Amino acid sequence: MALWCLLGLFTFATTSSDAQDRRHRGRIAEGAPVALQPFTLDEPAPIHLAYYAPRAIPRAEPITEDKQPDPIPQIATSASGPTVSGRRAVLRYGIAYAPANAPATVKSAIWAANTLRRKPYVWGGGHGSFDDYGYDCSGSVSFALHHAGLLGAPLPSNDFLRYGERGCGKWITIYARPGHTFAIIAGLRLDTTDLHYGADVGPRWYTDFRDTRGFDARHPIGL
Repeated sequence: MALWCLLGLFTFATTSSDAQDRRHRGRIAEGAPVALQPFTLDEPAPIHLAYYAPRAIPRAEPITEDKQPDPIPQIATSASGPTVSGRRAVLRYGIAYAPANAPATVKSAIWAANTLRRKPYVWGGGHGSFDDYGYDCSGSVSFALHHAGLLGAPLPSNDFLRYGERGCGKWITIYARPGHTFAIIAGLRLDTTDLHYGADVGPRWYTDFRDTRGFDARHPIGL
């Protein structure tokens, strides 16, 4: 019986203490200061607004007689090609380099023949027109001489027997016989016959010479 009395007194004391603590915290919360928002009686600062002002679009002015557009510049072109120092042409990867000391006509002949180095052999090619899809031997030589200003119309091999002057030239020598023609220009052979294959392959440059027995040597006057 005494034990139950002690237990009741302990429970009552604990409950009373908790209630007092809650009342004490409530009084502290009621008396705590409250944070206020800032407030002023001054006039508010002005608000600046940004806005987009579109630019005026320029308009094209009509062309009048007093105001004409600037002329389009013209690009100047000239016939030129690779050169090498000295007096002999040099062959590099199928392209002939004209000697720097050669006359302009010789250089022009070499550079013109360079444009034919991928053309096939076509019998009669280059005779109906200097510009053709393929060339034969005399057509190739005629093409080079024409672009050097040394020939007005294509010639067949037989007619090259009477071209220019007899004998070897200083810069250009044409070897002609009935049925075939080739030329030596600044030391390189312009020929449609590849001696290694023994067949006509088209206009090409070669560094090796060939047997000239049976050929007549001719050259342009002065060259």
